[in-house]
Order: sequence, then C-alpha cells, then structure tokens
Amino acid sequence: MFKPTFTITNKILRNIGVIEASREIINNAPLLPYYEKQFRKDALVRAVHYGTHIEGNELDLAQAEKVLEGEDVVARDRDIQEVINYRRVMEYIEELGTDEKDEKITVDLITSLHKLTVRKILDPDKCGIFRNTQVVVKNSKTGEVSFKPPPFEEVPRQIDDLVQFVNSSESRDIHSVLKSGIVHYELVRIHPFVDGNGRVARAFSTLILYEEGYDIRRFFSLEEYFDSDSKEYYEALQSVPKNNEDLTSWLEYFSLGLSIELSKIKEKIENISVDVRLKQKLGGKPLLLSDRQLKIIEYIQKTGYLQNQAFESLFPMVSEDTILNELKSLLSNKIIRKQGKTKAARYIMS
Repeated sequence: MFKPTFTITNKILRNIGVIEASREIINNAPLLPYYEKQFRKDALVRAVHYGTHIEGNELDLAQAEKVLEGEDVVARDRDIQEVINYRRVMEYIEELGTDEKDEKITVDLITSLHKLTVRKILDPDKCGIFRNTQVVVKNSKTGEVSFKPPPFEEVPRQIDDLVQFVNSSESRDIHSVLKSGIVHYELVRIHPFVDGNGRVARAFSTLILYEEGYDIRRFFSLEEYFDSDSKEYYEALQSVPKNNEDLTSWLEYFSLGLSIELSKIKEKIENISVDVRLKQKLGGKPLLLSDRQLKIIEYIQKTGYLQNQAFESLFPMVSEDTILNELKSLLSNKIIRKQGKTKAARYIMS
C-alpha cells in the first residue's frame, strides 16, 4: 500500500492553525441566505474558471461566469465545454461530499470524475479509461516538461494503492488538509489519463476535504491560488521527486494556499456586520427573508439608507403598500430602523 513520506513542520502547523480558526468562524457565521448563496456562487465560478485556466483555457473570469449562467460567449468550443464540464465535476463532488451513506472512495469514482471532466472533449473510448501510452507532464503556459509519470503499465496498480491508502485506517491519523494535499500530488504524479489529470486531481482533493467535514460551507476554491502563480504551483509539485518523494515542501505550499483562501473568506464574513447583529438580535435563530427584503438590506448597506422615493426604481411595478409591508417585518425584527415620520423618513440598518 502507498505510504506517503512527510514531516510536520512549523510552517504546516501554522497553516493548519489558521485553517482551523478560519473554519470555525466561517462555519458558525449566521449569514443571511442571500450571502450564503453569493459565497457559494463565487466559489464555484472561481473554481471552474481558475481550474481550467491553469490548463490553458482562454476564457476570462467574466466569460466563464456567463457560460455558467447559460449565456452565449464567442470563444473556442473546447474552452466553453471545459468550463461546462468542470462545473458538473464540482456539482458531482458536492453531491458525494454531502452523501450521508459514507461510501468508500473507489477507482470507479476517479474514472467517473474523468468522464465528466473530458466529456465531448476526448473520444469516448478515452473518457474514464487509463492511458495506454507513455506521456510527459508540461506546464501549459511555458511548455516546460515538469516530470515524467510512471509507465502506463503501472497505472492500474498505483491507482489501486492510492485508493487503498485513502480508505485505510492509517490515513485517518493524517489531518484532512494534508490528506487532501497528498491525494492531489499522487494523482498528478501517476497521471492516469491522457488528458484532464490536473482537473481530476484538484477535484478529487477537494472531495477528500468535503468527505472529511472540511466542506466549509462550500465557500472556498483553491484553484485561484494555484493559478495565481502557476510556475510556483508546478515547482511545488516538482519538489517531491527532487526530495526523494518527500511531500513536506508540497504540503507546506498546499496548506498555505488553503489558509490564505479561508482567511480571505473569514474577513469578508466579518465585514458583513448585519449578520453579527442578526445573531445578537435573534439569539442565533435563522430568519427567513423574502427576496425583496434581501434586496432592501443590500440596498441600505450599499447606500446607507432607503427612502420612499427610491421604491419605484428599486421595485418597478410593485405597489408602495407591498414594499411597506416588507419593511414592516424588517422593522419588527429590528434588522432596520426608521428615522423620521414623514415620507422623507429614512430606513437604516439597526
């Protein structure tokens, strides 16, 4: 069975400490449904865009978002298809990660990820099928050869070893973040398919986090960190063979990325002061708000206040009485308060 070699350094400990602290705050933040939805959408868009961009996809972030929303984009068919496919991959691992059956990781799961990743890109007889040729791994941007994967004859056995490791009792003693990083590297090293290996490796490592309780509300994406400096990403991967298959440097890099990503999300959440106030005023109880009420809160947070004369532009074709009823609920729950008594009165955050 595959047995990873690494050392728990002070850098790794520090990164894990930041991850755990951020995770605690993010998981317990009493976010309004609007923000919950926005954080997840943002994470998905970033994961899909940067996860394909690092492989040479030419779409920019705005174009990738349009594709995800079903809008037409003038671009190469392959680039569009890669974005569509990776979205389905992310949705698939979300479904698996929230499955309460606690099923073991299997070889079929890995091949299923690959089928979704390369659908309509590779010939069907290569989708979810291990390679039968020797290949080399190159940096898609520089063309530089990163490393040479094992012979194709070794792929089935090495994938079996990896799956056994993931499901083993020994792996349970490894912190989930490090386990995710180990799996990420090992899939890249084995390079089991003719194409799509990087995307499969990144998705699979995310699934490991989800399976082990580190989905963190699905607010995060490591892909942006990897793509922000692809040279550093490939150098971190290459550090393992250069250090006699010791994963320490790679795991320092990997854990730092997650600590940076979660720290950013934690700061964004802490800046949404309305949710802190909601928790205090509602005793931590969830409050179901209508779409109009969420839009009212968003408007007040952006402009500082809402007045009656803004009703028409904010809600065209909606009567003033209807809007006042929406405001009445927000007032009674002390989410907002009213300044003044005439039509010139202002509604502000409490």
